[in-house]
Amino acid sequence: MKKCLVAALAFVFTLMTLALGVGFWGYNELNRFAATKLKLDEPRELLLKRGTSFYQLGQELQNQQLLEFDWHWKLWGKLYPQMTAIRSGLYQIEPGDTPVSLLERLVAGDEKTFTLTLVEGKTIREWQAYLQTLAHLKVSDKPFIDVLEAQGDSSGLPEGKFFPDTYQYRAGTELNTLLTQSFIKMQQQLESIWQQRDQSIPLKSPYELLILASIIEKETGLAEERGKIAAVFVNRLKKRMRLQTDPTVIYGMGERFDGNITRKDLREETPFNTYRIFGLPPTPIAAPGREALLAAAHPEAVEYLYFVSRNDGSHVFSRTLAEHNRAVNQYQRKR
Repeated sequence: MKKCLVAALAFVFTLMTLALGVGFWGYNELNRFAATKLKLDEPRELLLKRGTSFYQLGQELQNQQLLEFDWHWKLWGKLYPQMTAIRSGLYQIEPGDTPVSLLERLVAGDEKTFTLTLVEGKTIREWQAYLQTLAHLKVSDKPFIDVLEAQGDSSGLPEGKFFPDTYQYRAGTELNTLLTQSFIKMQQQLESIWQQRDQSIPLKSPYELLILASIIEKETGLAEERGKIAAVFVNRLKKRMRLQTDPTVIYGMGERFDGNITRKDLREETPFNTYRIFGLPPTPIAAPGREALLAAAHPEAVEYLYFVSRNDGSHVFSRTLAEHNRAVNQYQRKR
């Protein structure tokens, strides 16, 4: 009896030792699995369709030769069921990712993000060409007009009404959602700046401020010059002088513009040719940024009526036509 008891105890001890050994081995194997880097050298997109299960994900990762879909993956799901609650979407797998780091993102729904940058100084036509190049974005036939209509703007004139900025989105996002953010942001910025404007500027509405800001945006890329450029245009408006600014002529030419403006172009009667019309053109000619809006609302207190390019991005400002002509001769005609 005593021998049987000893034998039984020895058997149990052997089983326990074996179980502990197997458990220790399995624990080490799972830790090794969890820390093993996926087999890829460059970022790769992973699309998880709605309803994809944890086990289907393992099979997909094996199909992409990123890991072995074996007992490690299946046991990990059994031991950590919270890590099987993966969410659909488009994800980015990075070099250095492990099964666990990837699963953590999939469970959190930390999808890959993309950026849409609406650059200031660009037109709607230029933005539309750019939007066609973006990945994973749902673009309708006339997104800018659609947003205007949805926001109660029935003018059909989208130019300048969308705020230039960088917007984040995920795969499958509707472009109209981002453009709505841009439209609302422009309206908010414009209204705030209009309310705090210099009351002496000869503008009747926020829309006229937007138009003037678009011209300022196109005329200079130097931050320190915006206030002076704004002052020139405001001073000319006060004196009922034509603005005579080339960017408005170019805008009025549309797709005909080939990089050069001729005397014929300057004489052409278009609603945007400020060499022919008095006052502002009927719409903005591009998308102004916040700094251009501020410059239009708060021009510098200077008496300049003219400016000419130095051909290095900067300008020479003049109070009189004689001063201006001398600057033109020096920098444009090289006399």
